Amino acid sequence: MPSEPNDRILLAAVAADDQAAYKTLFESYYDRLHRLAFLITRSKELSEEIVSDVFIALWRNRSHALDIANLRVYLYIATRNTAMNYQKKLQKKAVVRLDDLDVDLADPYANPEQAFVTKEMDARIRAAIDALPPRCKMVFKLVKEDGLSYKEAAEVLGLSVGTVDNQLVIAIKKIASALFYRFAPASKK
Repeated sequence: MPSEPNDRILLAAVAADDQAAYKTLFESYYDRLHRLAFLITRSKELSEEIVSDVFIALWRNRSHALDIANLRVYLYIATRNTAMNYQKKLQKKAVVRLDDLDVDLADPYANPEQAFVTKEMDARIRAAIDALPPRCKMVFKLVKEDGLSYKEAAEVLGLSVGTVDNQLVIAIKKIASALFYRFAPASKK
């Protein structure tokens, strides 16, 4: 899947040494990539360094920027790989398994469209998401929060599209089950 049109325009500008376009790309992706790096390293400072390294590499190789077919997937994979390489260098863990990651999702209800969700409901939804197994939580984060397609999430996590689909189905069923269980009407005798 090709990059979004705006990404293609910005990549072309970066390839032409446009620092303002580079800054725009950095600001557009920084928070999401920082969260991904933090999931792997559990270090705010190291995550900042990792994202900076990914963007420095992009700038250094800007002459090849137009070779990138999907910028979003490229940046997520570069961030994941860089974070795992840092982990190996620090000898904390040779391999970070998805099941070992502690996923902390950003609040998906912070936009105006969700203003009608009550604080109580929001707390229940957050608790249900936090109770998901790590792999389900990671897939849910990438697809539902960061807006990646199933294929893009599969590429980022090194999973098949079918596994991403299955994990998302499991996540949604568990969240729905946790919410509806609390709201089920009492049975009449």
